Amino acid sequence: MSTETEVGVTPTTLDDGHRGSTLPDTRENGHPPARPATLEPRHGTAAAPAPAKPATAKPAPAKPAAPAAPEQPGPRSNWLVPLLVLVVGMFMSVLDISIVNVAISTMQNDFGATTDQIQWVSTSYSLAEGVIVPASAWLGARLGLSRTYTFAMIGFAIFSAFCGLAWDVHSMIVFRILQAIPGGVIPVVALSMLYKIVPKKSIGGAMGIYGLGIVFAPAIGPTFGGYLVEYVDWRLIFFINVPVGVLGVLGAVLLLPRFHPEPGMKFDLPGFLAIAVGAFSLLLALSEAPTWGWTSYPTLILIVLGVLCLALFVVIELEVDQPLLDVRVFRTWAFSNSLILIAIVSVGLFGVLFYIPLYLQQFQNMGAFDTGLLLLPQALVMAVIMPMAGQIYDRFGSRWPAAIGLAIVAYATWDMATLTTDTPHGHLELVLAIRAAGIGLAMMPIMTGGMASLPPAFTSNGSAFNTVVQRTSSAIGLAAMTALMTLQQAQGLADRSGLMSSSGSGGMASSGASSAASSGGASSAFVQQYSMHETLQSQVFITALNDLLMVTAILTAIGVPLALMLPSGRPAAHEGPRVIEG
Repeated sequence: MSTETEVGVTPTTLDDGHRGSTLPDTRENGHPPARPATLEPRHGTAAAPAPAKPATAKPAPAKPAAPAAPEQPGPRSNWLVPLLVLVVGMFMSVLDISIVNVAISTMQNDFGATTDQIQWVSTSYSLAEGVIVPASAWLGARLGLSRTYTFAMIGFAIFSAFCGLAWDVHSMIVFRILQAIPGGVIPVVALSMLYKIVPKKSIGGAMGIYGLGIVFAPAIGPTFGGYLVEYVDWRLIFFINVPVGVLGVLGAVLLLPRFHPEPGMKFDLPGFLAIAVGAFSLLLALSEAPTWGWTSYPTLILIVLGVLCLALFVVIELEVDQPLLDVRVFRTWAFSNSLILIAIVSVGLFGVLFYIPLYLQQFQNMGAFDTGLLLLPQALVMAVIMPMAGQIYDRFGSRWPAAIGLAIVAYATWDMATLTTDTPHGHLELVLAIRAAGIGLAMMPIMTGGMASLPPAFTSNGSAFNTVVQRTSSAIGLAAMTALMTLQQAQGLADRSGLMSSSGSGGMASSGASSAASSGGASSAFVQQYSMHETLQSQVFITALNDLLMVTAILTAIGVPLALMLPSGRPAAHEGPRVIEG
């Protein structure tokens, strides 16, 4: 084998992980210079280099077919318009998750479904999305980012219409699974495109606008969904996605730059099966554990299976040539730290968005739309703060806005943990608005700082892991909160029931003897007992909710020192692609 093709090459990272250096072609008398042993060809055994052949003696080896044209770079001056197209898709996919929760009870009544059956309308979507998200980065590379985004928008609009046409709970579950497939692809592809069309110097401001789809959409979901459910028709929460999807598709076709497919992309089937089974098992276990029991055999088997499959996924991804998701991104501490903080924020955000409306509707007798109106100020605060947070990131980095934002969230959540059945609505609105300001200030700098720490080649992998962490952490956090609430309620109900029975047994007996003669005595006693039971239930729920808010506040406070480990200072653009050594 001739060594001619080895001279003048600048190796980057060798298969065995060693780094080479640039070796200029400095031939003397037609012979290449001696080279270090670490750079010898893997299949070469000659002790000394062979004499060089004349340049015309052997033609250059045939080069492989040229790859497809490089991906079109995004415009530097007018990136805002393509970004707004991406925000439309992201907003639609995230809004659908929170808005459906408002209509669950109405769907149950219309379909005549049991509580266990109707829960699968949300659970099935989370499970299907958890399976498809890991493959979204490969799909975007294989088909091209812009084409994948367009197809996903079309699919989401079509399957949303199918959900609106569902005739029973079973058809609704099937259509929700189909809807989750494009719904899981949209956020991964959108975030990957954002980092390709926005200049580095403007990435913070762009992420602040993009974050409206991540945080503002679930915040405004209860208001929008409450109005549709209470005054129009719950099916409209799905049909509304059709015209929005059509506008998004037209915007994608006309305004997004064309990203060409990457040739030679092989699908990592073993890795996909490992992470799909792992994510499905864990999400199913955490979703059904409150019903099955956390120590039941099905729950424990699914958790063990999920953990083992995820461990197998890591092993597979480190061994294959073209991994589905390159797990080496976790060697970058800034990125790994950002994922931990994103999980903390997501748990607090979606947990409060789930339980506060439940508290208002069940124990303050508010309708769905009135509940949404009370939650509207926090959504408006997020809409104002998030673009500002992006500008702050561009000037000061991610450390200080993230730390200050998380501190605000922790304080407001702790202050909110004093709820009663008579908590004034104005006070609750104020605390929720302060808390929303902290989330808006922290969320985008955390995500942007983590993504900025990765080499450009790993952007798609980073966006996929970002989406996985956001969606799974919210599902896992809500399941854990539900388990804690159930445990606290059961304990509180048992304790207070024992106190009431021991203190009221004598009085009940004496009053029973005196009221037996009256015709309305039995009815009055029943009404009194029912009223006492309702009061007990409300007290137990609110006490458990306050305990849950305290736990959430403590968890958020733990994130403050982690946020102080994020990069600080004005972000610098990458000076060429960096290599994450394997």
